[in-house]
Amino acid sequence: MPTPFQRAAARIRIVLVGTQHPGNIGAAARALKTMGLPRLVLVDPEDYPAEEAFRRAAGADDLLAGAQVLPTLAEAVADCHFVLGCTARSRRVALEEHVPRQAAERAVEAAARGGEVALVFGRERTGLSNEELQLCHASVHIPANPEYSSLNLAAAVQVLSYELRLALLALDGAPATGDDRHPDEAPASHAHLEGFFAQLGDTLDAIDFHKGRMPDSAMRKLRRLYLRANLNEQEVRLLRGILADAQRMARLARGLPG
Repeated sequence: MPTPFQRAAARIRIVLVGTQHPGNIGAAARALKTMGLPRLVLVDPEDYPAEEAFRRAAGADDLLAGAQVLPTLAEAVADCHFVLGCTARSRRVALEEHVPRQAAERAVEAAARGGEVALVFGRERTGLSNEELQLCHASVHIPANPEYSSLNLAAAVQVLSYELRLALLALDGAPATGDDRHPDEAPASHAHLEGFFAQLGDTLDAIDFHKGRMPDSAMRKLRRLYLRANLNEQEVRLLRGILADAQRMARLARGLPG
């Protein structure tokens, strides 16, 4: 029977976005293998599969062989309930920020409850774009030496993988915490939340909420508000029903069929 460590680890994926050097993919796979993390997802890698990746994996070939390769980050995290974006610097996208230990504890807590979790790492030179960070619930920042904060991608993966292992090991000494809630009470998946946010944006346009102002700022704030609420599936359906009625009333107000 799988241990609590193994059950939770199976729900945690490490996602590498737009990786430019295949050696970093191999070194990241090695980092995961040493910490007992089984899931690697690659989003639009520039050069993969490649011999250099398998050479740098140093025996973690099974992780590379089992890695999912997907074209977009949205697809890679669509079924996730908690997504952490690893970033080295502050951006316009304001997210709750954690140091690695806090991030790992939150990730493992979510996985132990039965949720799918992703830790997302960006490109070697430019990291994650603002659009990609919008898909994350919170961010992780490794507090490196400010005078020399350049951290190799695989090294960053190793730091977070180590912290995840510590948090996972603590589960084996704790009571089982499987998620036995009704499916409607489970946290809403990333795909359901993104569908809600798209409908929310359309509804705000339909009722002329922005009054000619740029909608990006309001939507960023609303995303943060709803992400903090940790909505479940039933709550998302309720909110989407309200939005659907608001859209219908907006159409009637404009003399359009309801």
